[in-house]
Amino acid sequence: MVLPTVDWYLGKPSISSPLEIHLDSKNTTTNKKITFWFATGGAGFCLSRALTLKMLPIAGGGKFISIGDKIRFPDDVTMGFIIEHLLKVPLTVVDNFHSHLEPMELIRSDTFQDQVSFSYAHMKNQWNVIKVDGFDLKTDPKRFYSLHCQLFPYFSFCPPR
Repeated sequence: MVLPTVDWYLGKPSISSPLEIHLDSKNTTTNKKITFWFATGGAGFCLSRALTLKMLPIAGGGKFISIGDKIRFPDDVTMGFIIEHLLKVPLTVVDNFHSHLEPMELIRSDTFQDQVSFSYAHMKNQWNVIKVDGFDLKTDPKRFYSLHCQLFPYFSFCPPR
């Protein structure tokens, strides 16, 4: 059971080890090395209300952007920095989040209903999409209509099975 008073940072990293960054230290001539995990934004992530309320004084009112500018990383990494490094809340890895950085065709169709998120990408003249029967590739190159119809086949726009 997930309690609303508990800090949760749920997601999936796209790297195999924690990110290591060097922060400029104002008080010394050396940089401070820190490591932390972050959930890949392209896959999505979930934060509990309790955690977001703790983040508010640190990241609210434009401070989130300032922190991102300071560490010179994108928003998903900035989120991980704030949550894991500053607030000391670990990322709980949930393998059912999927980003465009992983091969979508490896997700088995019999597990689609168990997944939290899907993504897609068009790289090197090729689509990185889930493998699912349904609409032709011209009509549905990203495969989301076909996925929808596999999960919810009784919608009027879904082809007969």
